Amino acid sequence: MAIEDVVIEDEDLDQPDIVEWYETRPVTLSTPVATGVVVTAFALGALVAVGVLAAMGRLDD
Repeated sequence: MAIEDVVIEDEDLDQPDIVEWYETRPVTLSTPVATGVVVTAFALGALVAVGVLAAMGRLDD
């Protein structure tokens, strides 16, 4: 590819491309799904904490 291939010509700037922006839709969750997500996140966090403590040997029997 030569340098002449990548140079933008001035006449190309006279006809700009049309770009449309769309607003994203908000994420909606039902109450049971949101509750399940929170409970699952808490349970996974607790399991990771117990696993880390057990791996470090700081968990008393």
